[in-house]
Amino acid sequence: MRKAALHNLGCKVNAYETEAMQEMLEQNGYEIVPFAEGADVYVINTCTVTNMADRKSRQMLHRARKMNPNAVVVAAGCYVQAQGAKADDCIDIIIGNNKKKDLIAILDEHFAKIEEKEPQVELIDIAHTHEYEEMRVSRQAEHTRANVKVQDGCNNACTYCIVHVARGRASSRPAQAVVSECVALAREGVREIVLTGINLGSWREQAENGYDRLDTLLERLLAETADIHEVGQPPCRFRISSIEPRDVSDDLIGLMTRSKGRICRHLHLPLQSGNSKVLREMHRPYNAEYFEGLVEKLYAAMPMLSLSTDIICGFPGETDQEFSDTVELAKRCRFTKIHVFPYSKRQGTPAAERADQVEPEVRSARAKHLREVADALRVQQLSDRAGSTELALVEEAGQAMTESYFEVPAPKGARIGQLVSVAL
Repeated sequence: MRKAALHNLGCKVNAYETEAMQEMLEQNGYEIVPFAEGADVYVINTCTVTNMADRKSRQMLHRARKMNPNAVVVAAGCYVQAQGAKADDCIDIIIGNNKKKDLIAILDEHFAKIEEKEPQVELIDIAHTHEYEEMRVSRQAEHTRANVKVQDGCNNACTYCIVHVARGRASSRPAQAVVSECVALAREGVREIVLTGINLGSWREQAENGYDRLDTLLERLLAETADIHEVGQPPCRFRISSIEPRDVSDDLIGLMTRSKGRICRHLHLPLQSGNSKVLREMHRPYNAEYFEGLVEKLYAAMPMLSLSTDIICGFPGETDQEFSDTVELAKRCRFTKIHVFPYSKRQGTPAAERADQVEPEVRSARAKHLREVADALRVQQLSDRAGSTELALVEEAGQAMTESYFEVPAPKGARIGQLVSVAL
């Protein structure tokens, strides 16, 4: 029996795909072992969202080669999709996006031709396919929170971003496949299901009178899982992962409001900049005024909503005043968490070609300041919620995660995987 070790880098979509690849290997006779010395096959699901992600991908690939020089090193996902066959000479097999579902067949072919020295490259022209790569996880390692991938790819072309190059055009998983997986997870006892995608809000499915959208899918998921729960426990809840501001429709807001907590009152809305000029140069499909108006609408509908975001510091040409606009908008939006990214120059993107790059030390200083602001906002948001109650998911002994994404002590006697009422 061959031994396989896997390592995931990057987003929730990658995490889901890594789980699916692990399951494929198990079903085909591989023993899954820790990512350490002694494996026969190392599978690294790579990321390319930043230069740091590229570097971590290369580091893990070289680490795998060092741990067992005779092992098969498989590099999958975004980094190798973007880099192609030139990714790294320590790789035996390159598996791009939309080819991960073929992992077993690719490994079988490799072992049949083991004497060949050239790396096996499995890449498609990702920019010219709308096919959704169907991968499924039939069980989760933990019976608490589960990611379910429902969408892939992105049709946006933000000037700083390489992800649409690595992931290709937007594609949607069929609703029935999503429902089937979520129902199975609910029956296994999973109490929180996170819907994930590269551009989640672009999920679409042809319907009789046009297209069903994310709110329609969620409404069906709520109905199909409503009666699957233990006595005394609420049904499973759903969490929306990152969603573009333009995709937060009135229908979605209304559904979240009516769901009585079954759709977590938390949204991750990528802002990227709080200045309209910078947003325009980023090729983001909204301005600062639109974003702030959406936030006001959301708080009016759900006063206890929790909002998190992504912000880039030091985009080419960003002035001190434009950065200050971002900081002030972040404060007005009252974010509970801000993921701060110093601008990362990605080869092949329009922003990387600009001559007005912000100095690294300025980017770092702005990022440091914004993180300090983010920490203060989080403390304030938790203070504002003092005395309120929320359902929290017990993730480990004595620890739970609230609907609004705050870690709190779990009630005494609460079991891992339970949804329990907690006071903030």
